Amino acid sequence: MNLQQELRSSMKVRAALVILISLFILFLPLFASQYVTYLMLTFFAYAIMVLGLNLLFGYTGMLSFGHAFFMAVGAYTAAFLTGKFSVLYMEVILVVAVIIASLLAALVGLVCVRYIKIYFAMLTLAFGMLFYSFLLKFYYLTGGDEGMRVLRPYLLGFNLSEIPKMQYLTGSYYIYCFFVLALLTFIMWKIVSSPFGLCLKAIRDNPEKAEYLGVSVKKYRWYAFILSGAYAAVGGALLAPAIGQVDPGLTYWTHSGTLVFMTLLGGFEHFFGPLIGGILYIFLQDKVMSLTAYWRLIFGAILAFVVIVAPGGVAGVIATLIKREKRKG
Repeated sequence: MNLQQELRSSMKVRAALVILISLFILFLPLFASQYVTYLMLTFFAYAIMVLGLNLLFGYTGMLSFGHAFFMAVGAYTAAFLTGKFSVLYMEVILVVAVIIASLLAALVGLVCVRYIKIYFAMLTLAFGMLFYSFLLKFYYLTGGDEGMRVLRPYLLGFNLSEIPKMQYLTGSYYIYCFFVLALLTFIMWKIVSSPFGLCLKAIRDNPEKAEYLGVSVKKYRWYAFILSGAYAAVGGALLAPAIGQVDPGLTYWTHSGTLVFMTLLGGFEHFFGPLIGGILYIFLQDKVMSLTAYWRLIFGAILAFVVIVAPGGVAGVIATLIKREKRKG
């Protein structure tokens, strides 16, 4: 009984903490600068991407080095719909991005999930670079290295074109992206807590035993791959209006590496770990880039340090400290 009470108390504390942090982030534009708010807006998009990536990596045990592929699919969907077809409804853009990314993920996944470990990682990298080459070479369709402009979308049917751009991004669009992130975070929590999520964990820990118990390993990996791609596309579609211009660099392998870095930095073994890693990466990158042109060298050293000293990431360190305090208490 005491154990049940402790668990309930711990869950209440965690829920209260999540609510407080969420409220702080929601009302951040009221007291923070436009620049800080804009950085947080980009975090919302990347947070959705790493949530999807961690379903594949942290919960299924499959590391993708080409996940920016699906992010670029979402971003270019936003560019095509707003610029070429004059479809300015953000909800339509998100739905179309999810459909296209899911179909592509289903096709790519049929090939990739047949392989594991480094072979899976290299295959995803190869497909990502193929898409990068397509975006770069088909100039008349994609704009080549110049990219494509993204027009300002309507939010819930409202045309907000009269509002100055930064005021729009750090106001209405910020709130919109926040609630999309909150909804998708809740959905992902339900997914990983469901029997489907438990099957993914079983596949990660021991695929042979999972197969013996009746779990179709390849099928579940395929499902995880599709869900992961859909999440990345939503993040890309939300990021596109924020940056205003999409180009092939979005799908380059270094961008996929950024998503992996965020996941490792925060801690892929914990649900909120990638989100912590995402926000740390964005604000740390901004600070380091303002100090030196060799920011990649510093970030490489940080990643090496995290992998060697704290393989569980920042979330793992926090969890360890909390456990120590409970033992002392």
